[in-house]
Amino acid sequence: MARTLLLALAVTGLQIATTGSAAADPHGSHWAKLRMCESSGRYNINTGNGYYGAYQFDLPTWRSVGGQGRPDQATPREQDYRALYLYRMRGWQPWECAGKLGFRNDSDGRSKRVPSYADSAYIGGGGQPAPPPAPKPKPTPPAPPGGPKPAWPGVVYAYGDCAPPLKQFQLRMNAFGYGFTGTGCYYDKTREAVLALQRANGINDSGRLGPKTWDAAWNGKAPR
Repeated sequence: MARTLLLALAVTGLQIATTGSAAADPHGSHWAKLRMCESSGRYNINTGNGYYGAYQFDLPTWRSVGGQGRPDQATPREQDYRALYLYRMRGWQPWECAGKLGFRNDSDGRSKRVPSYADSAYIGGGGQPAPPPAPKPKPTPPAPPGGPKPAWPGVVYAYGDCAPPLKQFQLRMNAFGYGFTGTGCYYDKTREAVLALQRANGINDSGRLGPKTWDAAWNGKAPR
């Protein structure tokens, strides 16, 4: 009898410890404050600065916790899960806003324990639908060769970025026979156009769309 009682207590203690460990993750209100500080709570935000979604992941960090595609295109449930995953790997360190808000790691921060989707369900954003996407702007026709160019947007664009000025650049390159539809996203075809334009105009062929390459699209030599 005594042995049976001890076994029952041991099992009960194990259950209590397991419950306590799961409860160690940050409170849902912390995540809500973090989202508001990082992105005004918008899961579909993409400002063109290389950070995406409610938790403002950059692409290397998103992929380091198993994320696919772009964070702002993932569901709220997926973004919540990857945020908890990152917290368990690195604590609050990746988020500048967490420091501003005075957050401190608990026992799950940097625990290296991979969470389940059930673990992240409490965070709060997963049950909310993603905000509707902003209406697509009307395509801007390219200026005639050698004509006036739009003002430089002040952002250097690279592979994987999406922004309205990239659409302007793509449509401008149609003057050189590229046939872009103007998606506004920088992928393989845009990179080929950027590199060809840089090489034709003696610009360092970095593949990044900076001010010199932007100017060359309107006032430089046509790509070969």
